[in-house]
Amino acid sequence: MRLINGFIHIFSESIVSMIPSKAFGKRLVVFIFSFFLFSVFNNIKAADIPAGKALFMSKCASCHQVLKKATGPALAGLEDRHTWADHKELLAWINNPAAYMAKDPYTQGLLAEYGSMMTGFADITLVDVDNIVAYINDAATAKSPVVGVVDDGAPKTNNNAIIFGVISLILAIIALIMMQVNSNLKKMSDDAEGISRPDPVPAYKNKVYITMVSLLFFAIAGYSFSKAAIGLGRQKDYEPEQPIYYSHKVHAGINQISCLYCHGNAWESKHAAIPSVNVCMNCHKAVQEYAKGPKLYNKDGDEINGTAEIAKLYKYAGFDPNKPNEWDPSKAKPIEWIKIHNLPDHVYFNHSQHIRAGKVQCQSCHGEITAMDEVKQVSELSMGWCINCHRETKIDFNYSDSTGNKFYSIYERFHNDIKNNKMDSVTVKDIGGLECQKCHY
Repeated sequence: MRLINGFIHIFSESIVSMIPSKAFGKRLVVFIFSFFLFSVFNNIKAADIPAGKALFMSKCASCHQVLKKATGPALAGLEDRHTWADHKELLAWINNPAAYMAKDPYTQGLLAEYGSMMTGFADITLVDVDNIVAYINDAATAKSPVVGVVDDGAPKTNNNAIIFGVISLILAIIALIMMQVNSNLKKMSDDAEGISRPDPVPAYKNKVYITMVSLLFFAIAGYSFSKAAIGLGRQKDYEPEQPIYYSHKVHAGINQISCLYCHGNAWESKHAAIPSVNVCMNCHKAVQEYAKGPKLYNKDGDEINGTAEIAKLYKYAGFDPNKPNEWDPSKAKPIEWIKIHNLPDHVYFNHSQHIRAGKVQCQSCHGEITAMDEVKQVSELSMGWCINCHRETKIDFNYSDSTGNKFYSIYERFHNDIKNNKMDSVTVKDIGGLECQKCHY
């Protein structure tokens, strides 16, 4: 605190020398700089949740949801269970589930309940665990505004940021009031002592006030304009109404249909592709009505008739459920799905390079897709978003066994550095993931 106060004092004196009224200038600079520091510290604290979300989507989301049971238990409130309030215990479980379970009855019970043991992640650190738990707690407290709509795992507004913003505003108002009180007391003291001072310059003629207001206006206008310009072409939270209501929660979540069954091209080509009507009919020749699943709702909260949506599929397929043996697949018409995730034409993105070679989970980019009914774009898909992922994502640098990537064998220096403990992991940026021509050529 002394260091901060000293820095504020030095900074204030250097700026005040350029302002006609030193008393006013010092108070103003101290106030602005303190407000700036307060905002910076708040942002540093809030930055853990996005980092935790990225880790959750890449490591956890394939088996866990925040609010609902999936392949594994729901993770909301996990700190109230077992010994997970101690994040070191949780880290030990995540790093090596088999070793932890061998001496722990609670996790043995999880194995009995869910029928499978959690995959271990030896690269997860204690800081990573703190960030993941922070994201889970934040997502668990966010409520869906529409009845019947399940939380889709999209990032929610940080409540702490709102609270700190309100507190900052209150403190700013109090500071301005105190500055005015101090000025009035000073004037009263001067009058009592008979000290004659010139009348204060009206605010609308005061050059300092005019300069500060002008700078503030241009700063806010410039920030707003830049923010708007950066967001041009981005469509985060884009959720169009599709010709057929298709619930990923029912198909990929409840029925656990693999993403690659419908989007098999993601494993071997640039595009994930949309499944043909014939792929849908592989199941829906037999599944002709929606009877046993949960109620379906659109984004406006209106209930959807699942059987009627299947009938729409039959219309595209030219299929008569009363005459299944007479169906001719060659007469099916393609469904006019509306594309949600779009990248600019000058951007190259290869699904197979990420899904197959990089072993990236679909949820890392598309959000908690197994909890969504109508799919929406969760991530920004911006250049900065991609670069941050390349900076932070650790790759499986193994190439020696059948599951490894033989391409990584050419990075001899990195392998030697790992053996000599000069580095503990390799990220995408280390193998050229930040080079311009990777995505633009």
